[in-house]
Amino acid sequence: MEWNSPNFRNGTFHNELPTLLMSADNTMLKVFIKFMRKPKSVNPPGPLPSVRRDLKSPPGPGTTITWFGHSSYLIQMNGWNILVDPVFSNYASPVPIFAKAFAGTNIYSVDDLPDVIDMLIITHNHYDHLDGRTISRLCNRINSVYTSLGVMADLIRYGIDGGIITELDWWEEIDLPVGLNLTATPARHFSGRGMKRNQSLWSSFVLESDSEKLYLGGDSGYGPHFKLIGDRFGPFDLAILETGQYNTDWANIHMMPEEAVQAAADLRTRAMLPVHWAKFSLAFHPWDEPVRRVLAEAQKTGMPVATPMIGEAMVLHQPLPQSPWWEQVK
Repeated sequence: MEWNSPNFRNGTFHNELPTLLMSADNTMLKVFIKFMRKPKSVNPPGPLPSVRRDLKSPPGPGTTITWFGHSSYLIQMNGWNILVDPVFSNYASPVPIFAKAFAGTNIYSVDDLPDVIDMLIITHNHYDHLDGRTISRLCNRINSVYTSLGVMADLIRYGIDGGIITELDWWEEIDLPVGLNLTATPARHFSGRGMKRNQSLWSSFVLESDSEKLYLGGDSGYGPHFKLIGDRFGPFDLAILETGQYNTDWANIHMMPEEAVQAAADLRTRAMLPVHWAKFSLAFHPWDEPVRRVLAEAQKTGMPVATPMIGEAMVLHQPLPQSPWWEQVK
């Protein structure tokens, strides 16, 4: 399919900068061998602690964010339930033998979510962000879907009515009926389910109300797009940024933790929430290294960092959850 987009050329979508998915001296075979020899530290030694709440009861008046581990979270804002990249199955792959969820991270299921999901946001079509099993169970409870160009076909395959799906190119925006605005913004990543890559776009998103701004980062390597977005939309009240599953072998498409802190500064955010960690092992680093490195870098720069447990309520303009809960995991 051809797309009328400046990001689509010669049959595929492209990043704004030249972006190698793997370092020049690497091969898929070498990476596969490394994955077969991952150190034990990539998995936590015991179940992760979490907070069990009734998500069906409307929260208080403030904007509330509930993180479910990795890059799945629920935003309750202006009376709307906004669900981002939900993965509630036990693994982040097409088959259950790979990328199994850590013990303790599946305290919530699809059944625990609010009965109505006013808006589903899917940043891109990788299995750890677009989980077909979750979408199939949710499809009859979703009122609207916003995603990147080309992702609609995958969503329809899992049961969502194409009439409620809106695909957005970078910088396209839409006004929502409860005083919210959503804009798709650039990211530095790739897409693909299977062998064929970049047939759909990957995005970050800016979610705004009359008084608040959130940056929903999706997956992205570091690049000048963060400052561009910060200059255009900042300051943000919160930037939700990927901080895990990094490696020098694929440094262009996932940020190192220190780069995520710099991205937060570029975005001119008042605080950051590190995600893309604490549920799946998709790289070789120790499972809790992302948050430890983020906090060490943030201490140098003065960037406030939220570290909620899975399921813990985080309310904007209230004190950030900052318990070092990962230290309890034994």
